[in-house]
Amino acid sequence: MHDLHMGGLAAWALKRGGSLHPVLLPKSVLGNETGIMNPSIFAHKGKILLNIRHVNYILYHSEGKKFPHQWGPLVYIHPENDVTLTTHNVMCELDSSLNVIGSQRVDMALDTGKPTWNFIGLEDARLFEWDDKLYLCGVRRDCYDSKGTGRMELCNIEFKDGQWTEVARHPIPAPGDNSSFCEKNWMPIIDMPYHFVKWCNPTQVVKFDIEENTTTEVFVDQSERKPFAKDFRGGSQVIRINDKQRMAFIHETNLLRDPFGRKDGDYSHRILIWDNDWNLIHASRNFHFMGTYYDHVTNTDYNIEFVTGMTIHPESGDVLISFGFQDNASFILRMPQKIFLDFLMDNG
Repeated sequence: MHDLHMGGLAAWALKRGGSLHPVLLPKSVLGNETGIMNPSIFAHKGKILLNIRHVNYILYHSEGKKFPHQWGPLVYIHPENDVTLTTHNVMCELDSSLNVIGSQRVDMALDTGKPTWNFIGLEDARLFEWDDKLYLCGVRRDCYDSKGTGRMELCNIEFKDGQWTEVARHPIPAPGDNSSFCEKNWMPIIDMPYHFVKWCNPTQVVKFDIEENTTTEVFVDQSERKPFAKDFRGGSQVIRINDKQRMAFIHETNLLRDPFGRKDGDYSHRILIWDNDWNLIHASRNFHFMGTYYDHVTNTDYNIEFVTGMTIHPESGDVLISFGFQDNASFILRMPQKIFLDFLMDNG
């Protein structure tokens, strides 16, 4: 068995000179809530910044499927007096060793009115820069209707008077007639301002006109869907790796039901590479970060993991990948470029 299957990409990298860094936040930032997840890392003007999704619930996921909750193997556990899924965003600065040296909740100063649905806040926000402005872009579902309709929102943030603050907000319509129910996980293309990879198989690239508040399709792959079993869904930012190629992490989701019909799931990942014409020229093997594929013989567990960021270390040039685990922990995996490239091209 390939050793990637024995412990995930984190263990694979640790054996080859990589390092794994848990992200820890002080109680002064967390308050009485828990759940820090889905961090998005970005090197910005020589600093390493990280946005973390901070939630008010705990995800219970039955390990080994032996001790499921009465409501199933995968359950959101809420405070008794708050059954919402509420998200706050926490901006952090890291030192060169990837320790948190400063963190604070982003002041979403443009929030207005009472939420209209029970998923509250900007979820799974990717952190990046376009036109010298720093942005968070994620999905928001609490302000469009009472049914949970979701749209990507582009939020310009600034560090003003000692506080990370939202200074502009731009809801992004879906291309076409904007009639879709929920838009999620669009991947910002770092070197193409206001462009996103919306779908990956087949690839669809869209552009948001921030002045006209319109979204147009600028590329769609007309070839047949690539023969992969599961959909490729958005993950990290899309970054340029040379003058001919771009790369991103994506996730694949297997939503399942246990024998009693209760919800369960498994998230795995791949790395995709496109050429300048958005032809998909490489897809890595699929992998987990912190565990292995589920096997009914060995009773290996599923994992809930999610990548929302990657960047290049401004000093060492190492690849930095930020991911959440079980909706309750945040990690950064650091891989020297040679080790990362070895993994990327290993499909054995």
